Amino acid sequence: MTELTELTAVRLLDGYRKGEWGPVEATRAALERAEAVQPEVNAFVRLTAEEALEQARESEERWRRGEPRGLLDGVPVTVKDILLQRGAPTLRGSRAVDPAGRWDEDAPSVARLREHGAVFIGKTTTPEFGWKGVTDSPLSGITRNPCDPSRTAGGSSGGSAAAVALGAGPLSLGTDGGGSVRIPASFCGIFALKPTYGRVPLYPASAFGTLAHVGPMTRDAADAALLMDVIGHPDSRDWSALSAPAGPYTDGLAGGVRGLRVAYSPSLGGQVAVQPAVARAVRRAVERLAELGAYVTETDPDLTDPVEAFHTLWFSGAARVTQHLGPHQRELLDPGLREICARGARYSALEYLAAVDVRMDLGRRMGRFHDTYDLLVTPTMPLTAFEAGAEVPKGSGHRRWTGWTPFTYPFNMTQQPAASVPVGTDADGLPIGLQLVAARHRDDLVLRAAHALYEARVASAARVRPYGS
Repeated sequence: MTELTELTAVRLLDGYRKGEWGPVEATRAALERAEAVQPEVNAFVRLTAEEALEQARESEERWRRGEPRGLLDGVPVTVKDILLQRGAPTLRGSRAVDPAGRWDEDAPSVARLREHGAVFIGKTTTPEFGWKGVTDSPLSGITRNPCDPSRTAGGSSGGSAAAVALGAGPLSLGTDGGGSVRIPASFCGIFALKPTYGRVPLYPASAFGTLAHVGPMTRDAADAALLMDVIGHPDSRDWSALSAPAGPYTDGLAGGVRGLRVAYSPSLGGQVAVQPAVARAVRRAVERLAELGAYVTETDPDLTDPVEAFHTLWFSGAARVTQHLGPHQRELLDPGLREICARGARYSALEYLAAVDVRMDLGRRMGRFHDTYDLLVTPTMPLTAFEAGAEVPKGSGHRRWTGWTPFTYPFNMTQQPAASVPVGTDADGLPIGLQLVAARHRDDLVLRAAHALYEARVASAARVRPYGS
């Protein structure tokens, strides 16, 4: 018997076309899985079963008539509770946000999903205002790892990653300002892409400015390409949105990696201490890229850790996003968020502009690097998932989440496309991610190389226990 919750969106749609199953059956299966796993994993802020089933019934009727609405008609999807969704409060993980309101507008990416007939089954958890690389908040508590609920799912799109890994819909929309789709993808064993900045429009504009990206979180690269074909188009509400892509991302998936120039940086020139199991899994995957015809060179980009500049930009954004709150509302905030907001409010304009200078120089250096190399490969994370409810691993000596995410946030500063691909597990069965990075506007190369790893069975979705079943 086919387990619908384990299928990709591409396979679900193929089944709709062939009459093997329908959107109502697929939506019920996704909702049942979501409801079963919620008590233990806590991936959802809310589930919208009635609305989802109504949308699924409408989709099923369109399929019956042979008139599907778009590329995702009838596919169950989830949305991180940072993005606006019509008819559902967007609380952003915060008790300081009033749930009362009209909530009558979709974010651009959500609007595109709706136009293509997707079925919305729920909003997923986030840390408060998406401020850190793990997912817990005063509003919704701790989101746990689907492979081991004593561990973190990562963040800030941890609810989306857990939902996809557990089969509560094959597609989710996340956001990424410093690694927030790639960190949880690596920890939960799924695929995620941070597209080139502006490729997926964002509205309202993020207080974190041009660090913030919207990206697909999926079971594989083919699903991500399909989702990008839906959401990767301009929207007039985002003045920084790019023009439409030259063609469908799905059309370019089959190109393989033969002839691509791949730079493999195991530790960014020794700057990062990587767990041995992570290093081994990533190296094996890189060796497979070479066997598939890529020209692989072990080398490092000209990149010194820009963490202090990132902190200036990130903490200033956090201060801005909470600037309107009164004293009582501030008392409701995550203590860590309060701390970085206070620090962010103390930066001067000159300090902020100095951080922008660091960012621009980093972008220049990576631009030159990609004159020589089509792709950069690194681990996504230097470690596997650690204990749930902590911002940093116990005994690590790190003060903030950026201490253990050195492979991710630099590429928010440069606005490059970057993806996390699941390439194995450690001795405890915890997933390991490989990061693929390309020059700005070359999202197609990232998706193509990731797809080649899936086709070669180097990459695959993590095997998780069906909690609650």
